[in-house]
Amino acid sequence: MDFELTEEHRIFQDAIRDFTQKEIAPLVDEAEETNVFPKQLFKKMGGLGFLCPRYPVELGGGGGDKIMDCIMAEELNKVNAGIAASLMVQGGLSTQPIYRFGSEEQKQRFLIPAIKGEKIAAFALTEPDSGSDAASIKTRATRDGDGYIINGTKIFITNGPICDYATVAAYTDPTKRGEGINLFIVEKGATGFSVSRKLDKVGNRSIETGELVFEDCRVPAKNMIGEKEGGGFDMIADTLISGRITYGSRCTGTAQAAYDLTVQYAKERIQFGRPIVKFQATRFKLAEIAMNIDIMRTYTYRVAWMYDQGKNVRKESSMVKLFTAETLQKILSDSMQIHGGYGYMMEYPIQRYWRDGRLFTITEGTSEIQCLIIANETLR
Repeated sequence: MDFELTEEHRIFQDAIRDFTQKEIAPLVDEAEETNVFPKQLFKKMGGLGFLCPRYPVELGGGGGDKIMDCIMAEELNKVNAGIAASLMVQGGLSTQPIYRFGSEEQKQRFLIPAIKGEKIAAFALTEPDSGSDAASIKTRATRDGDGYIINGTKIFITNGPICDYATVAAYTDPTKRGEGINLFIVEKGATGFSVSRKLDKVGNRSIETGELVFEDCRVPAKNMIGEKEGGGFDMIADTLISGRITYGSRCTGTAQAAYDLTVQYAKERIQFGRPIVKFQATRFKLAEIAMNIDIMRTYTYRVAWMYDQGKNVRKESSMVKLFTAETLQKILSDSMQIHGGYGYMMEYPIQRYWRDGRLFTITEGTSEIQCLIIANETLR
């Protein structure tokens, strides 16, 4: 493995970094204040091939690899974790099942428009009574003629309030725990599909997160992903492995932004007659942060490379998610401590990264779930 980015990677990194600073950074304050995602970013990024950099060029994507996907995630999260999350769901959780397992018609109707930013997608798995235990979902899809009737409720759904369609997990055979799940593409406007409420969150406020309700929602059978009933749980697991690698870069980007802000503050803040960056206690904290960010980035890229080689990285992807998310908590805590009282004030952006980053040990598999996966894969 070559630990240096390729020229193609570096060109992409420069391009996406320039885009985030010019096109996304000016939108952050309003998006955070209003809790409204700037939807124009979908088409802007889609038109440039930035929205889904890992999908083939012939589908409208960037034709890149998993490392390129991680580069994008890091640069987006340096600017704003909430906006990044909405865009990342578009290029990952909500569309990968269609890309990997969907029919040609589904790719034409749903995947390609999503890659181009013409349609906004969501991934609906979590339910009010089913989080870490995904196999315990209660949403049902019952066959009815040439379609399915879906009943159930989904919660904490990124892009839920603004999506044009959602990739929804439901049981077609409740007697088969996990194995009886299928994924369905449910379009906005479908009878019985509604957004019951938009959720108010502590952090990641630029994401529009919602609760979705399906009441006798009729979906055509052709909107089921896969050729037969069952197998949806494996599709979900496949998607989550990729997402957990991306999460490593999400954590790395947030950590890098917090570090940059903290170094700048430490150079400007004068106490006892000199900048606090001159004090050993501060310097040691910053040194440790810098070291951990480098480890986070390097390990994430390593596992992304393994994923591109077609290796089984179920264990390693969970290690990425666990290590980077937990390490980020210490980085953000130390960054807040160095900022002192000013860090707790809303006018200083470090508090936003602190609030946003707290979510990362919870979503897309809690740290405890990652430990369980690692133990199961290691201690056979």
